[in-house]
Amino acid sequence: MKPKKTFWDQFRGWFSGHKAIDSPDVDGIEVSEQDLVKLASCEKAIGYRFRDSKLLKVALTHTSGASHRLASNERLEFLGDAILGQVISEWLFCEYPRYLEGELTRIKSVIVSRKTCAHVAERLEFQDVVFVGKGIGARETIPRSILSNAFESIVAALYLDGGYEVAQAFVLSCLEDEMLAMVSEGLPINYKSLFQQVAQREFKLTPVYKLIGERGPDHEKEFHVCAVVGEVKFESGWGNSKKDAEQRAALNALMALGEIDEESMLVLDAISNHNEDMK
Repeated sequence: MKPKKTFWDQFRGWFSGHKAIDSPDVDGIEVSEQDLVKLASCEKAIGYRFRDSKLLKVALTHTSGASHRLASNERLEFLGDAILGQVISEWLFCEYPRYLEGELTRIKSVIVSRKTCAHVAERLEFQDVVFVGKGIGARETIPRSILSNAFESIVAALYLDGGYEVAQAFVLSCLEDEMLAMVSEGLPINYKSLFQQVAQREFKLTPVYKLIGERGPDHEKEFHVCAVVGEVKFESGWGNSKKDAEQRAALNALMALGEIDEESMLVLDAISNHNEDMK
């Protein structure tokens, strides 16, 4: 008897069943012998051999190096951005089943940022294989925005040439180091915002933070704060500032409610430097 398929199995199947597509983006594209050298170098770097070399050339072609806009990688970049988001969203959804939508969105935005994409593109040495105009090609370095766009375009090209699973495997392998580093080094999470969502969901109340005490000299003062929701008082936390102490108190409350456990908890490194950005 075959095991019953879950909704998630079906959801994945809608994408994994996709096969190669004939892309109109390659119409009129010519690949020279010199181009083939670059394309072969790129294929070696990404670990995939394209059935359609024209598609790979378009993915690596910036508007400055294209004969017209439709011969550049702009359209592929649009598609690649969506596929990249899909792959990472799927990974986060499965990897962090207890995280709320807002927290997943925040983590995803770090992983799929242009800075991260450009970093991966540099690691794959896309700067040596992109097709750009003479003006940009004469510079000592290729702008990181071009490399980031090329990475997203390659994701789309892999999807069109080999299907979703090929593109998915490429994205996860390329971003594995970044994802593991984020978990091990700690992502700046706004635990107060997360706890407020949980408190309103569970208690229909907004949490407040009470200062219990202080210690240390003025230049190295620490603050002791606890989170309170209605008549419920959660374990207090210490911090080098009131905001930091409130974040730690919120984290303690989330752990007490079972929203975050010790194994999946992301550490609080540098959280005080990011609080303002997350409001």
